[in-house]
Amino acid sequence: VQLVESGGGLVQAGGSLRLSCAASGRTFVNYAMGWFRQAPGKEREFVAGIGMLNGNTRYRDSVQGRFTISRDNAENTVYLQMDTLKPEDTAVYYCAADWGGSIRYDVNSYDYWGQGTQVTVSS
Repeated sequence: VQLVESGGGLVQAGGSLRLSCAASGRTFVNYAMGWFRQAPGKEREFVAGIGMLNGNTRYRDSVQGRFTISRDNAENTVYLQMDTLKPEDTAVYYCAADWGGSIRYDVNSYDYWGQGTQVTVSS
């Protein structure tokens, strides 16, 4: 599986961005998908995850209510809608694929990663 993120950019605090992650291959539906982020000097951290069939989602506390993860299995794409962005959301955002249905929070649980897309939120 190859993953390609897009949609990052520079936005003012309070603004919105929508990230997309396009996956290759015919088995996309068999993967739980996650979004992670990594700020300079910090470890990569879980942001949001979605199960195989779109009904199950998880978020880190700091983005709950502001970010929404979704997926379109027909288009092999997962999205991260980010609203009310804050400067502390600034990071490189990565999507990742984990074989199986469970949403997991550990970076080491994911099998495939995209190259990342930069999100910068100015104050």
